Amino acid sequence: MKTSSSYTAIAYLFLAPALILMGIFTFWPVGFNTYLAFQDYSLADGTSTWNNFAHFKYIAGEELFHNALKNSVLYLLIVPVIQLSALIVAKLVNNKLPAMTFFRAVYYIPVITAISIAAVVWSNVYKYDGLLSWFLQALHILPQGQDGQIDWLGNPHIALYMVMLFTFWKGIGYYMVLYLAGLQAIPAEVEEAAILDGANVFQRFWKITVPMVKPTILLCTLLCTIAAMKAFQEVVVLTKGQSDTYTALFYVYDQGFGSNHNFGRAAAAGVVVTFFCMILAIIQFRFFGDKK
Repeated sequence: MKTSSSYTAIAYLFLAPALILMGIFTFWPVGFNTYLAFQDYSLADGTSTWNNFAHFKYIAGEELFHNALKNSVLYLLIVPVIQLSALIVAKLVNNKLPAMTFFRAVYYIPVITAISIAAVVWSNVYKYDGLLSWFLQALHILPQGQDGQIDWLGNPHIALYMVMLFTFWKGIGYYMVLYLAGLQAIPAEVEEAAILDGANVFQRFWKITVPMVKPTILLCTLLCTIAAMKAFQEVVVLTKGQSDTYTALFYVYDQGFGSNHNFGRAAAAGVVVTFFCMILAIIQFRFFGDKK
């Protein structure tokens, strides 16, 4: 007869492949990055020397990093917008109506579209005589002719919001699928009872749907917050960090792989970004988590 220790050993045996992969591709990189944050590292010969908190002191007084962190925090504005929109869309496509499978697929297509291809399309949408300027001129929101043509990605006042719009388009389908799974777990009898009690659509949404998908809201909000703080690919493919779209993770990339090749400073900035993500995660668990 097998003992509890035997079952524990078998469990760890099954977990071993995943733990090994996580150790190689997650835990070791995180540990080595933290180590580099306190080192002056030379790429040429691979040597490093301890420098205490020199990199952290430098970025604490650097205006470029302050602006990058500010842009990343500002990027968090996309989180409530995309989460509420994804939940509403999931609620709509959860109905058993004709062509709903088609609409689900349409919303999910941007998620599986390569970001490089999507960026080419959106770069043409955002250019002076692109689709966005044409559409706003057609609605008479912008004046006709060259006066109504705006360089959406070149204007430092709106460039970051244009990148955020691209993120919204690219990510709403992903969170819609997660919310759809949460909605389909709600017993149909609950909403049917609310309808019999005279609750309207909005009352059922706020009093039944939102509370019952609260765990999914926590998961999606957490994932979206981390993704917003790590905004990088969108910035690279659309603006290359120009026009006030220089985010904190782009700063990490620029310091490590740009002209400076300062891996220690890049690692220190990465630690700071990770710390901010942890703080935001704790806040969200306090707000959306089980308070029992």
